[in-house]
Amino acid sequence: MRSKTGCLAGCLSRLVLWGVIAVAFVYVFTIALNPWALHIGGRSTPLLWWHGAGSVLAKDGRSYPLYISFWPGRPRGSHGGGRREGKTTSARLQGNAWLCTAPGQLRRLTLSGTMYGGYTSTDSSLFDFRLIDYTPPFSVRRPNRGFFDLAGSFRGQQLLLDRPGEQGIPFDNSLFVDHATATLDWSAWDAFRAACNVNAR
Repeated sequence: MRSKTGCLAGCLSRLVLWGVIAVAFVYVFTIALNPWALHIGGRSTPLLWWHGAGSVLAKDGRSYPLYISFWPGRPRGSHGGGRREGKTTSARLQGNAWLCTAPGQLRRLTLSGTMYGGYTSTDSSLFDFRLIDYTPPFSVRRPNRGFFDLAGSFRGQQLLLDRPGEQGIPFDNSLFVDHATATLDWSAWDAFRAACNVNAR
């Protein structure tokens, strides 16, 4: 008769095995729907996400350091229409972003978006992002949260979000990012934090 310890170890082993199988299934399923996610912006991205930093320029001339990360989202949902600039929707996107509003001061944002054009590659795709004020878990989501939109494409390994006229609404009385454009390069979080400490204005 098996001991209780042996039974517990066997049950835990089976749970771990089924957990690994479930993760592998989700990974393969995500790749099947989004093969472009394995190679984003001219880089190998086996974890299916891209992260980069740079600066966002608002209509009023103010520039803010910006960090974003994004990955494939749910097949349905997220903002954006079915077509843009002659390209059809190929993927929904989700992610996170951080805006540096002053030296050492970070504002967390939630990223959603749409990729237009392309299925196996991002080379000719158009990206449309909405960066909206973050709502902590278990908190009431306030109406009219501040946000700004960005849109553009990869130029080699650089994400050039240069489409004009993108909308936004104020975050508060001191922060309004409207008609924004941005230039982002692959970057680690620590490098962005260091830039925020010295370069925000």
